[in-house]
Amino acid sequence: MNSSYINAAVGAFLAVAFVVMTVSIASDAIFSSGHPEAEGWALEAGEGLPGSATAEASGGGIEPIAPLLASASVEGGQRAFRKCQACHTVDEGGANRVGPNLWDIVDRPIAAADGFGYSTAMTDYAEGGEKKWDYEDLNGFLAAPKKFMKGTAMGFAGLKKDTERADVIAYLRSLSSEPAPLPSADAPAAAEETASEEPASDEAASSEEEKPAETATE
Repeated sequence: MNSSYINAAVGAFLAVAFVVMTVSIASDAIFSSGHPEAEGWALEAGEGLPGSATAEASGGGIEPIAPLLASASVEGGQRAFRKCQACHTVDEGGANRVGPNLWDIVDRPIAAADGFGYSTAMTDYAEGGEKKWDYEDLNGFLAAPKKFMKGTAMGFAGLKKDTERADVIAYLRSLSSEPAPLPSADAPAAAEETASEEPASDEAASSEEEKPAETATE
């Protein structure tokens, strides 16, 4: 084997080695992810729902339903309810599907549809039929079922838009021979007003207690 062939083979090997090393170094520079400050995965907190009465149970804040129902649209709720029709019937005496029939659901005892197998979470929340689907419970549950009632079998993600949720609740209210009374739209404001007055009353009572007793003159 002559020397020129050996030199050519060695040169080719060195060239290939040089290319491989160059590509490796360039790849490390481009795709290097660096080292995290602490080991493990960083978990980002999810956004809460937009502030109010069922905030803690639903995992975030949601608007009180009473003021929203004052301007809610039954027709809009019927359109939005199309998202739910695959799992629920709404006609009187309708069959249960994946979810229970929802006729006369507002103010109906929770977990009370005949023949439907409810989750343990739902039956526990029902407190033996003592609790009913009032407007705020419906509001919280429809906003985020799994946050409002941990362990529920309902897989629906929820209605995040306040006005859409109010429309659906207005529609559900209409599905009854005797629709439940609407809540007072100014109830939250009245409650806040009462709360703001209480400290003043306490302060007045305290000042009365601090007044010295008058000496009897008789």
